[in-house]
Amino acid sequence: MSRRGIAAGVVAGLGAAVTTGVLVDRRIGKRLEAAAREGDVDNLGSLRGEVHRIRTSDGLDLHAEVDPRSPHVGEGTEEYGEDDLTVVFVHGFALSLDCWHFQRAAFRGRHRLVFYDQRSHGRSDRSEKENATIDQCGDDLMRVLDELAPGPVVLVGHSMGGMTIVALAEEHPELFGTRVVGVGLVSTTAGGMRAHKVVIKYLPDRVGTTLVKQGVMLAAQRDRLLELLRRRGSAVGLKLTDVFAFGDHPVPPAYVAFVDDMISATPMSVLLEFIPQFDLLDKFHVVRAFERVPTWILGGTADKLTSIGHARKLHAHIDGSHLVVLEGGGHMPILEFKDEVNAALDDLLEAAEQHRAGGGQPERARGAS
Repeated sequence: MSRRGIAAGVVAGLGAAVTTGVLVDRRIGKRLEAAAREGDVDNLGSLRGEVHRIRTSDGLDLHAEVDPRSPHVGEGTEEYGEDDLTVVFVHGFALSLDCWHFQRAAFRGRHRLVFYDQRSHGRSDRSEKENATIDQCGDDLMRVLDELAPGPVVLVGHSMGGMTIVALAEEHPELFGTRVVGVGLVSTTAGGMRAHKVVIKYLPDRVGTTLVKQGVMLAAQRDRLLELLRRRGSAVGLKLTDVFAFGDHPVPPAYVAFVDDMISATPMSVLLEFIPQFDLLDKFHVVRAFERVPTWILGGTADKLTSIGHARKLHAHIDGSHLVVLEGGGHMPILEFKDEVNAALDDLLEAAEQHRAGGGQPERARGAS
């Protein structure tokens, strides 16, 4: 056989091996996912509200939903007064508004709630690459507030959602202490992230940053292949989601499948557009605006994406803030530690109402340190 024939045979063999590997992985993943569905917890992501479309400054439409403050959620539009408090939830990277399922279930009817999908995520329109930035996300949040929360508001952000709130504070610091009367920051930061540290903790930043840039460029050129490998139902994908999204405590398989579904629904090209933004983020000088309002910071000690060090640094930069440390918690405490997160948000909302009434903050919140 000629060299060309041998080479062709090798290439064909490798292609067959990759294809077979993907198919086997998919079969295993589907079995794992089916097992998770059998134990489906609380119909994750099934809650819906009044749908709104919010037009951004660059012409996109964002999908938003409102849960009215009413004992009969979904049975009609409430009378909304300008003095009524609204709680706006801002989700994280590669997720959607559905990630707030347990918070939505806990607070709907008790407060007026607003959820929306960030640009290029969930049901919102796809952004142009040049506008896939944290600063633009902050501008988007301003549009959401203007359209759906003209009165007093408490902002709650998870991961990239917290960064979005920080970006809003940079452009509109005057809102904090006036329209914004409380802030909740969950598993997030205002800067100092290094994407390569997630994989290789001790790699020097200069080298790691270069590798990330090169990796993003290479991945962009191979995005179709990567999409094939990461599709929903991958056993590898489910395992990676479990490792990086959750912490030291076992969680129901349904939680892992739920997060994996949201990640898998986010196009690879969107992931590649936003990843460099995290290394560029440098806004700790901004967060002093949060000192004007009750601010709760939550972080897990086993978070592999935004480590507890980021939560502690935010706490150190925001005088009067409350830090809630979740021992063994990963990057998704809104699922993994839902009861503790909901209790902390209860405290935040109580403090925000006292702040509005001029009564100051409670001396100490449950679980705060």
